[in-house]
Amino acid sequence: MFGKVIKSTGSWYTVKTPAGYVQARLRGKFKQDDLKLTNPIAVGDEVEMEKEENSSSMVIMEILPRENYIIRKSTRKTHFSHIIASNIDQAFLIVTVSQPRTSLGFIDRFLVSTESFRIPVTIIVNKADLIQSEKDRDFLGILHEIYDPLGYPVIEVSALNDRDLKSKLGKLLDGKSTLLSGHSGVGKSTLLNQLIPAAQQSTKEISKFSSKGVHTTTFAEMFEWEGDGYLIDTPGIKEFGILDIDEFELSHYFVEMRAYLGQCRYNNCRHVNEPGCIVLQKVEEGYIHPYRYESYLKILFEEEDHK
Repeated sequence: MFGKVIKSTGSWYTVKTPAGYVQARLRGKFKQDDLKLTNPIAVGDEVEMEKEENSSSMVIMEILPRENYIIRKSTRKTHFSHIIASNIDQAFLIVTVSQPRTSLGFIDRFLVSTESFRIPVTIIVNKADLIQSEKDRDFLGILHEIYDPLGYPVIEVSALNDRDLKSKLGKLLDGKSTLLSGHSGVGKSTLLNQLIPAAQQSTKEISKFSSKGVHTTTFAEMFEWEGDGYLIDTPGIKEFGILDIDEFELSHYFVEMRAYLGQCRYNNCRHVNEPGCIVLQKVEEGYIHPYRYESYLKILFEEEDHK
């Protein structure tokens, strides 16, 4: 029997099959492409199962090849990784301008990960109704200024107050498997509950002590969208640690740099301080946003420090 994993709770998995939903567990250990994973099976995985003897549950025998996945470094186990979700068509990165503010560095790290599999991303600015100060409006303007021209649409919503939320986002969701990701407290679960009321995901207020989000989603879970698609709710991410990327490949995951790659004086240019670097020239000329270039350098040197 074949099916799609729609929920993971660590040791047991809810799998959707043509005959309905079943509970399944793993048999033994899975080795996957030399990856050290904290979760061998992820939401979105297509799996093959067999019926367990003397039980109504199923045993997962094989994971079918993944079309793509979003992966990050494990926050608990050194040198291990965690697959957030697999076989997705697009991602909605939920960000907030305040309460809490999402950093540009976090956004860019997420985009590097999705670009490695060419997964389209829409940036959803939630809590738009709380944007009142000049500082917050300036930051919102920066988000539009940086990401709209790069092909990452920036859409402003208020999950709590927008009555036309479905009309704003519905057409983007129809027929697609969409990952919802972002910091804790940005309103992923609230947004999901408004789009799919049957999801009934738990939500909590922002911590008054830290002004940061409180984790409410413990495990990733996939919900069916009325337009023949899926929304995948995921636990909030404090930091997005990307996997080891070769220093000469990182620029390929910054879309604004791709058009200039191969035009530098040196073939092994890292675009840091090399003579004849076309990327540095384009930063000076304003074709590459300085904030994005700053993110590029931070990721580059952080990866070097971990080697």
